[in-house]
Amino acid sequence: MQTNVKEKEMLFMSAIQIGSIGIGAISKGVHLPGIQSSADLRLIAVCDTDAKALEYAQNVYGVTADHCFSDYQALIRCPDVQAIDISTPNDMHFEMAMEAAEAGKPFALEKPVTLNARQAEELLHKVEERKVKNMICFSYRFKAAARYARQLIKNGTLGRLYHVDMQYYQAWGLPRFETPLVWRFVKEHAGSGALGDLGSHALDLVRFVTGLEYRRISSHLGRFTDQRKTMDGGRFGTVDVDDYANYFAEMDQGVAAAFRITRFGFGRGNFQRMDVYGSEGALTYSLDEAGDGRDTLSLCLGEKGSSSCQFMPVDIPKEYYCDQMQSFADIVLGQEDGLSANIYDGFLNQRLLDAVIRSDIEKTWITL
Repeated sequence: MQTNVKEKEMLFMSAIQIGSIGIGAISKGVHLPGIQSSADLRLIAVCDTDAKALEYAQNVYGVTADHCFSDYQALIRCPDVQAIDISTPNDMHFEMAMEAAEAGKPFALEKPVTLNARQAEELLHKVEERKVKNMICFSYRFKAAARYARQLIKNGTLGRLYHVDMQYYQAWGLPRFETPLVWRFVKEHAGSGALGDLGSHALDLVRFVTGLEYRRISSHLGRFTDQRKTMDGGRFGTVDVDDYANYFAEMDQGVAAAFRITRFGFGRGNFQRMDVYGSEGALTYSLDEAGDGRDTLSLCLGEKGSSSCQFMPVDIPKEYYCDQMQSFADIVLGQEDGLSANIYDGFLNQRLLDAVIRSDIEKTWITL
């Protein structure tokens, strides 16, 4: 029997009882702390195939043993669980989100949403059919500097937009770190490499900040390392995804966008930089520029007739600061601000990733 809207409102008068699937690095670093810090969310169940991960959830977050599952379907079916948080490897996203949607339970899903656009479209239709509230975790939409940059562009501060340059660099793929053959290096589990891991964020963030859609795209993907030691260290396994991705895009209004994505950016922890150039000004959004994890914004507004000016740091108003998991709670409670990514954004993003891969294979521009 389906629950009507009024009954759902009654269900969520206290904290939303959430179950989290996949207790890995992104869960431990972002999802679980975010759930704990929200007065509107309560972590009551977890699922992982690793017993140590379940033990971690019990010890750190007080999840009871009877709500620690090794079967994700059991967690989704659990009557105590009102909403689902999914932060598993990419190849599990589709089936888990489909199950959550079929059960009628709101879900937060890590990006990229699926392994390909066909799966993403099927998930989109299921979510629309079941009218399930959802959030796709494009986490950089929650950076205050990105949100303020978006508002400045929306206000016309930069005038007509011409160029966007986007970089996203990490360093953990470098040989010096001896990173083993984790799932992110295997196409069967990840779908793609740096492209899906970092490039999906870059594509979404540029679309979010500029408010523009992509028209066509051209790309080159490459790999520096073909083999890595397996997790047990006993042998070498094959890397079959990209280590870096370079691509160009034409956006609405003829805006030209360029992207550079890599896991081989020496000295970079989680570095992003977006430069947006318009007819009346320019801005620079950056993340982790100084290695401190901070997001910052600089603005250049020159005198009329001047060919250059200084980029000056901008103080970001308090109202632009927010949290990813609190935003999910707001969505479930019907209090969302409309800026979080949803399943349609996830579908569009996956379609873009497919186009980037296709462009690299066919060596041509792909029209979207």
